[in-house]
Amino acid sequence: MLSTIVRRVLQTLLVVLVMSALVFGGLYLVGDPVDMLASPEATEVQRELIRQSFGLDQPLWRQYGIFLGKALQLDFGASFLTGESAMHLILERMPATLELATLAMFLSLVIGIPLGVYAGLKPNNKSARGIMAGSVLGFSLPNFWVGLMLIMLFAVMLGWLPAGGRGTVESFGPIKLSIFNWDGFKNLILPASTIAVAKCALIIRVTRAATRECLPQDYIKFARAKGLRERRVLGVHLMKNILIPIVTIGGLEYGQVFAFAVVTETVFSWPGMGKLLIDSIITLDRPVVVAYLMLTVVFLATLNLLVDIAYTVLDPRVRLGGSA
Repeated sequence: MLSTIVRRVLQTLLVVLVMSALVFGGLYLVGDPVDMLASPEATEVQRELIRQSFGLDQPLWRQYGIFLGKALQLDFGASFLTGESAMHLILERMPATLELATLAMFLSLVIGIPLGVYAGLKPNNKSARGIMAGSVLGFSLPNFWVGLMLIMLFAVMLGWLPAGGRGTVESFGPIKLSIFNWDGFKNLILPASTIAVAKCALIIRVTRAATRECLPQDYIKFARAKGLRERRVLGVHLMKNILIPIVTIGGLEYGQVFAFAVVTETVFSWPGMGKLLIDSIITLDRPVVVAYLMLTVVFLATLNLLVDIAYTVLDPRVRLGGSA
């Protein structure tokens, strides 16, 4: 198992290195930031001074080396607009995105797994067919439309929940969270539910497929032949095996929500990293965009590594394959 983990760690480091080169090439070599930083009336001497101050007059390999060195120190430069550290701006917004993604995936798993197991155990039941039809509908509806409908129903018509913003936040050192007080939690419900609609539909389908695949297996038949209670058969023998695809899909979807919750954050004016990214792209604030991309790359690569390790723990066949 140790050799498998070491191999996965090395692969993760290689992925981060390759992605850093792609980010550098895609954002630092396309266009000239001097055009944005210098005024239209600037002379060529002034433009050259700006270019030297940002190191743009250096050879590409040296620029990339400087970029890597600063990236290891979490230094991606200062925002062109505010003058603050780009990484500081991203880290300031990251808790809002993390709690949104965490609550959305929690709702998806808590609702999706039981419904998927039920649909897998009783595939011909009318309620099971209704669950699967609802999952198809959850896949089909765009996030922004679901968000707007939830705002219309719960914020405008019923007035139960706020339509946007983050509400009151609690400070835990440098981290500010809204999930631990009722006012902030109310603001979190609608955006998290918007994301959870599609993710819950995916979890239902994955869980149902895994359940249908595991039920005919010999270990389930043998457990029932031994006279074990149905609750133990389903809760131990079935759940332990269907958790393998659920953990894999759930981990990957959590990373996707963390990185691409842009539409939902925009609809609900949620002050997360996605909204900051959109604002930075519109204003051509390159350091913030680079900091966001690199942080997202590291987060997704680390999350994939953790999913691989969890998969190895849950499925001994992976460990045996790695040893072989």
